[in-house]
Amino acid sequence: MKYYELVVWQKAMELVTNIYKVTGTFPTDERFGLTSQIRRAAVSIPSNIAEGHGRKSTGAYLNHLSIAHGSLMEVETQLQISARLELIGSDSLSDLISKTNAIGKMLNGLIRSLSTKEE
Repeated sequence: MKYYELVVWQKAMELVTNIYKVTGTFPTDERFGLTSQIRRAAVSIPSNIAEGHGRKSTGAYLNHLSIAHGSLMEVETQLQISARLELIGSDSLSDLISKTNAIGKMLNGLIRSLSTKEE
């Protein structure tokens, strides 16, 4: 299976697109602050899934999935900050958090599955 066939990678790519659209509405003075940071963290999620998938060992794959999960938590935190700063509305926040929760569950499942194979 190719990395781009993984549903978790596909959902992470959709999240990146959603993040870019939402942050496109942020004020221009946030361009080098929160906008840049949240986009970078979002891009890191599917990137690390893909990079880990391409590694030769399960341990390396698990490490990259762990990094992807950390980036996902970073995105969630930055979304919460964006909402507190009133840069995004509660509906957008709920929708995006729902997507991050689904991706988190998929990542955790993949990590569990790979961890049992490594034992």
